[in-house]
Amino acid sequence: MGRAMPLDPRVAIFLHSGAYDRIHQGLAIAAAAVAAGREVHLFFFWWALDRLLRDDLGEPDFSDAEAPEAARDAAEDAFASGYPTAAALLDAVRTSGRCTVYACSASAGLLGVRPDRVAEKVDRVVGWSAILSITAGITDRFYL
Repeated sequence: MGRAMPLDPRVAIFLHSGAYDRIHQGLAIAAAAVAAGREVHLFFFWWALDRLLRDDLGEPDFSDAEAPEAARDAAEDAFASGYPTAAALLDAVRTSGRCTVYACSASAGLLGVRPDRVAEKVDRVVGWSAILSITAGITDRFYL
């Protein structure tokens, strides 16, 4: 028996880690959600935001992955064979029209990035008051 759709079909994904595998996993969740017709709120904080701002999502990097070397090698082979990168997933969810991408204003400030540079990469730059308001009632939340 399938799982019933939650009362609030929105999905919130909080990306904090700059580890490629974590960012990729969050974007894969977002891609699955928008493919299912769900609305996604994608939040970038700290090191994930830094990676987004550096345009560093297109080249898989597993040097800091918590996995055996053989597993990292297998993942690298999969991407070399055409598995979608984090950049491709982000592009897909953004063009779906069902995803809003946010940057945390405090994280941007702590990274020393100008607000106008952050605004070029996301739909909205928000603080915690707005984040709490946007995500109120969302039951499907993912923190990576």
